[in-house]
Parts: sequence; C-alpha cells; structure tokens
Amino acid sequence: MDLRSEEDPDEEPDEPDQPNAPGDGAAMAAHMVPSVGLPVREWEFSTQVLTVAQLVDGVTLVKLLKEAGADGWDLTDVIDGGEKRVLLMRRPKRSLRESRRVGFAPPKQN
Repeated sequence: MDLRSEEDPDEEPDEPDQPNAPGDGAAMAAHMVPSVGLPVREWEFSTQVLTVAQLVDGVTLVKLLKEAGADGWDLTDVIDGGEKRVLLMRRPKRSLRESRRVGFAPPKQN
C-alpha cells in the first residue's frame, strides 16, 4: 500500500512579492484579451455627384446603386450641395487576403 501526500488542489500557488511588477505577466495579460462580438471594421468611402434631375428621374439613381451594391458599397448619406447631391457610400476595407474569398486561383498563363 503506497501512501503519498497529495497537494490540496484548492491551494493557490505562491505569488510574487510585487503583483504588478513589469516582468510578472500582468501587463502582458492585458494585451492578450480576446475580442468578443463584432469585429472592428475600418471603412473606405466613395462619393458620387448627381444633379437633382438625375436623382429624381427614376433611372440614374437606381442604376448607380445597383452597380455600387454589386461591388459591396452601401449608401450612407445624401448630402445637399445646392443644385447637386452628393451620394456618400461606404464598404468595409478589404485586405489583400479577402480579395478572393473562395475557390482556387486559375492556372497562370505562360
């Protein structure tokens, strides 16, 4: 029969004399906190200038928004510029890795 003394798992390990010393990892732990929730996004913006007549003709605005939406742009605001209107559009910045999200690269032409 082997009798060994087991350490109590509820005991805390010995703590250093200075808990906030720069070398103890407390400062490093603050930088290693995972982000939770929505990712931080950076935006890129674009503007389109239209006349009031183009804005209300029922064709130009629809065509422009469809083309911009296909590229990922969202209409953010319409800014009054007197006789013209400026459409402010934005989309999330794309990294080089996100430019092609799925699939394989086509073979290179020699």
